[in-house]
Amino acid sequence: MAGGDAFGGHAHGSPGYRRMILALFAAGVATFSQLYSVQGVLPELARDLAVSEAQAALAVSAATAGLASSVIAWSAVADRIGRLRTMKTAVVAAVVLGLLVPAAPGFEALLALRFVEGLALGGIPAVALAYLSEEIAPLHSAVAAGTYISGTTLGGLAGRLVAGPLSEFLTWRAGTLVVALLAAAAATAFILAAPAPRGFTPVPRRTPGAPGLAAKLAANLARPRLLALYAQGLLLMGGFVAVYNYLGFRLEAPPFLIPASLASFVFLAYLSGTWSSRRAGALVGRLGRLPVLLGSTGVMAAGLAVTVLDWLPAVVAGLLLFTAGFFGAHAVASGWVPVLAVGGRAQAASLYNLAYYAGSSAFGWAVGLAFAPFGWPGAAACVLALVAAAAVIAAACLRGGDRLAG
Repeated sequence: MAGGDAFGGHAHGSPGYRRMILALFAAGVATFSQLYSVQGVLPELARDLAVSEAQAALAVSAATAGLASSVIAWSAVADRIGRLRTMKTAVVAAVVLGLLVPAAPGFEALLALRFVEGLALGGIPAVALAYLSEEIAPLHSAVAAGTYISGTTLGGLAGRLVAGPLSEFLTWRAGTLVVALLAAAAATAFILAAPAPRGFTPVPRRTPGAPGLAAKLAANLARPRLLALYAQGLLLMGGFVAVYNYLGFRLEAPPFLIPASLASFVFLAYLSGTWSSRRAGALVGRLGRLPVLLGSTGVMAAGLAVTVLDWLPAVVAGLLLFTAGFFGAHAVASGWVPVLAVGGRAQAASLYNLAYYAGSSAFGWAVGLAFAPFGWPGAAACVLALVAAAAVIAAACLRGGDRLAG
C-alpha cells in the first residue's frame, strides 16, 4: 500500500535525500564487509583448517547461500512490518552473528555460522532497493541506486582489505573479528541516519482480495525482461565472486609468490567499482540502461582476458577493469528491477537477489573445480563463458526495456 499521494520522493539535495544516501551507503558497508571478510583470508583459512581451495571457498558460498535462501522471506516481512524496521532487525542480527564467526571451533561449525549469518544479512539487499525506490524521487533513483551499490563495494573492500593482512600477522580469526566490529559501527550509522519511511505503509495483515506473496512472485517471474535481469545477477555475480575467491591462491603461487599481507591490497581494485557504480547510474540518463549494461559487461570481459597474463601489473589492470565493469552492470541491473516490477517491488528485488547470491554460491565454488587442474586460464575461461551468456541474454531480451520503464 503506497503512502500519501502528496509524497513524490525525496528530491536530490534535500535533507531526506542526503540522510537516505548516507544510511544506505552505511548499510551496504555493514552488510558486505561481513559477507566477504573471509574471502580475503581463504589461503590462511585453508591452511589453518586443513581444507582444499574449493572447500575453503565454501566459507564464502555458505553465507551467500544463506542470503539467497532468505531474501524472499525478508521481502514478505518488509511488507508486513515496513522496510526500515526490517532492515534494522536484519543488520542487528547479522552483526551479532558476525561477532560469533571468529570463534567457530572447526570448519563445519564455521560453515553453519556463516550460513546463518547470511540468512540475517539477506534482510538488507532484499529490501534496500525497494526502500530506496519508494523514498527517492524517480528522476534521481538511478543515481541513488548507484550510490548504494558504491557502499556495497566499499564494504566488500573493507572486509577483504582489513581481514587479509591481519590473517598473516595474527590469524584469520582476528581479521574477521575486526571486520565484524567495523560492520557494527556502520550498522549503527545506518540506524541513526535512515529517515522514517513515507512512500510505503506496511500492511500487518493481508487485505482480502489483495495479492499474496506467491501471486507477487509469480507476477514478477512471468515477465521476460525481469527474468533477463535476474540472469544478469546469476551469471555476472557468479563469475565475479569466483575471480576474487581464487585470486589470492593464484597470487601466492608461482610466478608471483606474493604474501597474504601484500596480496590483499589487490582488493583495492574494488575502488574502481565504487566509481563505476555511480558513473553507470549517471550514464543511464544519457544513454539508456541497456547500452550501459552491455558496455559494462564488455569491460568485464576485456579485463578478465588481461588477467590471464603472468605479469602482476597486467593482473592488477585487468582486475580494475573487470571490477569496474561488474559493478557498473550490477548497478544498472539491480536499479532496473524495481522499475519493471509488477505488483511487488520488494519481491521483484528479492528475486534478483536470490539469483545474484545463488550465482555467487554455485559458481563461486564450481569454478574452483576448473582452477585446481587448469589454473587461472581454466578459471578465467569458465568466468568468460558466464559473462558472454549474460551479454547474449541481455541483448536478446532487454531491448525496449527503457521505453517500457519510462
